[in-house]
Amino acid sequence: MNEYMIGGGGDLTLKVKEWGDPTGRPILFIHGWSQAHLCWLNQGLAEELQKFRLVAFDLRGHGGSDAPSGESFYCDGDLWGEDVHAVITELDLNKPTLVGWSYGGIVITDYIRKYGDKNVAGINFVCAATQLTESAMGTFIGPGVLDHFEAATSEDESIHTEAMTKFLRGCFNIPIPESQFREALEYNLSVRPDVRLALLNRDIDASPVLRLIDIPILITQGKKDTIVLPAMAESISSNAKKGSISWYGEVGHAPFAEDSKRFNKELEQFVLQCNQA
Repeated sequence: MNEYMIGGGGDLTLKVKEWGDPTGRPILFIHGWSQAHLCWLNQGLAEELQKFRLVAFDLRGHGGSDAPSGESFYCDGDLWGEDVHAVITELDLNKPTLVGWSYGGIVITDYIRKYGDKNVAGINFVCAATQLTESAMGTFIGPGVLDHFEAATSEDESIHTEAMTKFLRGCFNIPIPESQFREALEYNLSVRPDVRLALLNRDIDASPVLRLIDIPILITQGKKDTIVLPAMAESISSNAKKGSISWYGEVGHAPFAEDSKRFNKELEQFVLQCNQA
């Protein structure tokens, strides 16, 4: 395992971790709202994925990355795109497959909007959001986040701690071990409420970006997801030129944690497919 600190958009520093074979095909994992690179340990440490170069980073405002105050650091799509570009270029990732969970879908489309898809092999949208418009609330974004959003962005520690605990429980229809849940809760709570608020204050519909993508897209979606609803996966599919959906019938918002074995196998096959195209 290697660790790096890389300068992202606006000179903000990003924490990056790397596992696997440094000469293998690269996979860049991008986590979701109020999470951290640690959510990908079931992939970073998976024996079946060690032939790949596995890279994950903490989004701006999250984990070990810089977390400046002020919405301007979190509401500019160009900055998010520059963060992804910086990781790709600084680590010399040759046509990585991008894997974006939840808010990671927004970050991927921010990157594609600014830089295009010519330097990417494929995209795996994992219970991913690509819309944050007012009309998306309740249609594509579900009660698993909407019911807790106000409390999760409260400056009162007891209020946002309770809300984030409920939110995180709601990520899993198939529960993960309690020790893993507590570790995940710790890095969820390390994100400041103002950062959580700023991320969801963006008004985004990335459908036009999706329609321009010419590389393979795999959409991984839990049917029991109450955070990013299955309708979002269908919307991504309808806009994608080369998209296919893999449905997880009893899984919630985190297929890579709830059914890691299947997820890792499908990711392995997708990466190999993308690099044969």
